[in-house]
Amino acid sequence: MKKSKNIVLVALLVLLVGFIYYYIALPPINIHAQGFWYFIISVLAIVTAICLITTAIKNVKLHGRKQSFNDLAINASDFKSRRVLISFGITISAIVIFIIGSILSSPIVNASKYQKLINIETRDFLTDIEEISYNEIPLLDKDSAMLLGSRKMGSMVEYVSQFEVSNAYTQINYQNSPVRVTPLEYGSIFKWISNHSEGIPAYIRIDMATQDVECIKLEKGIKYSKSDHFGRNLYRYLRFRYPTYIFDEPSFEIDESGVPYWVCPVKDYSIGLFGGETISNVVLVNAITGDHTNYTINDVPTWVDHVYSADLLIRYYDYYGTLKHGYWNTLFSQKDCLKTTEGYNYIALDDDVWVYTGVTSVGGDQSNVGFVLMNQRTAETRYYTVSGAEEYSAMSSAEGQVQHLGYKATFPLLLNINNEPTYFIALKDEAGLVKKYAMVNIAKYQIVAIGDSALECEKTYTTLLRSSGITNTQESESQAITGQITKIAQAVVEGNSHYYVMLNNSNDIFDVTIGNVIDMMKYDVGSFVTFTYTKGIDCNTVISIGKTQ
Repeated sequence: MKKSKNIVLVALLVLLVGFIYYYIALPPINIHAQGFWYFIISVLAIVTAICLITTAIKNVKLHGRKQSFNDLAINASDFKSRRVLISFGITISAIVIFIIGSILSSPIVNASKYQKLINIETRDFLTDIEEISYNEIPLLDKDSAMLLGSRKMGSMVEYVSQFEVSNAYTQINYQNSPVRVTPLEYGSIFKWISNHSEGIPAYIRIDMATQDVECIKLEKGIKYSKSDHFGRNLYRYLRFRYPTYIFDEPSFEIDESGVPYWVCPVKDYSIGLFGGETISNVVLVNAITGDHTNYTINDVPTWVDHVYSADLLIRYYDYYGTLKHGYWNTLFSQKDCLKTTEGYNYIALDDDVWVYTGVTSVGGDQSNVGFVLMNQRTAETRYYTVSGAEEYSAMSSAEGQVQHLGYKATFPLLLNINNEPTYFIALKDEAGLVKKYAMVNIAKYQIVAIGDSALECEKTYTTLLRSSGITNTQESESQAITGQITKIAQAVVEGNSHYYVMLNNSNDIFDVTIGNVIDMMKYDVGSFVTFTYTKGIDCNTVISIGKTQ
């Protein structure tokens, strides 16, 4: 009876320790998850230790010795216990299976399978990447967005003492504009105790084109988040509802109505136990209500932007580019081996967010052979053959133009300017504020334009392209038109006043910068004017840069 009681106590102790470990570590119950194997091996090791200790105590009592500390020391005979041997054998077996599974899942023995994890489609740059308006281009990087978010938080007196801004800052397309969104989070466990009943009251939304920062206050607070605790902690909430799912890092997003969600990709493995990571499902969790919906990868709503992480997509291409001739080729001859460059950025295209990064040889030269765009919702990958400067070379080139100011370049965006692949770079001061913009031609990175605004930078860049003989000179020649004004509107763009004018004999919209043509203020609807203008400078529209007559 006493023996049975001891067995029950040991079993309860193991269950208690196992539950505490599971509640904290939250491993998925899935043989493809390394965390699950860590959990099993840890539990087996605890069981082995308990069996070893109880056996030692039993042997001491059996031989009638005093139970001093030294007497309880485990000796070789204690390992001969059947329970200890079985438990120890099972633990070692689990460790061996884990090690063998890791090796058999690695690129060392599965190079061809890893190389085929994605399909690469070679596309034409000028066909896919059209010239776009600056209200569709993210002019800020994540660091600048974090700076703006922190400043906004500092101005919200009602929140700043209780909440902090999360570092998430997910870049998404929201109502056809590039924005970053991030939730507030509880400042500490004590502030969680004071506020958790109402939830997190707001999130931050930053327009990456206009640099407008908004604090979106919610009628009902966010109840499920990464900064919550116990059952409302997002990770624990997901684990207890999907115990077998292997979740990638959840992303904070909003739908087209501004409702906050957690986008939680579910990982699967197609190569052995732990290899060939991919995404099979996506669980969407309403951050306010906790309602959750499980979608297959093909049924994910189109407003969702972050299914595949940027790091995962870049690993896919690195496998594709380096494993063409097997794993050992990557270590020795490195024939035909290509890899992505250090760093990446995001481009809005087809209402999705695409990861952009350059492609270079593994030899460590300072040039790119092309670049890839990778869709974060579908994993579609497009390759473009555009040889030229590697991103960091272009960044150094831009910094060299303002070295007297000490500005630092951000990682570039890839744009189509006058049918030329162009790096667009923000230049920031020591405080992290964007002060100027640069455009660097990819093919000839010595062609660098600097401007206080994106539009000014583009005009300078276009002039450099024309003077260098890169662009079609006929397309850029000045032309003249005379007509009667039918519509006129005024707007302020990047701090400059503009008049947008339509004439009775043209379908084009003429953009007149008041700083260049002050006489435009004299004219109104019905007036006859003569414009001199240059085509193709701004987003395929006709831009007036001459003076009225």
